[in-house]
Amino acid sequence: MTSADRTSERHPAQWLALAIGVTYAVVGLVGFALTGFSGFAEPSGELLLGVFEINPLHNVVHLVIGVAGVALWRPLARARLYGWLLAAGYGLTFLFGLFVADREEPANFLALNQGDNWLHVFSVLAGLAIALWPARAARSRPARP
Repeated sequence: MTSADRTSERHPAQWLALAIGVTYAVVGLVGFALTGFSGFAEPSGELLLGVFEINPLHNVVHLVIGVAGVALWRPLARARLYGWLLAAGYGLTFLFGLFVADREEPANFLALNQGDNWLHVFSVLAGLAIALWPARAARSRPARP
């Protein structure tokens, strides 16, 4: 089996898991370039892309989510597990954000704002897409001589 054959056998959910993982890892690294390591869990932080509030702890979370996506993108069963984890984790974070976003109080230890909440909804939907994307029908291959 050639490398191209193995690549074409990857499920779209796997590619989505990998893309989300790489994106979150990059966001975590860029976040550290903005925040440094001071004010680790402060309720206010720097704005990433002028919209998403982050602090160093928030960056660590992005890195963990990113590394998990890269580690779990294959095989398909692990990519689906990543999708469920993404959906559940960001679903809970969205609910938490409903109570603490944009508040300057210690409970907002991830420095969440409304922009983050909307991104978390998108991440939940992406996680569900990864977890629930229908499997393709098995392709029949010609018998090798």
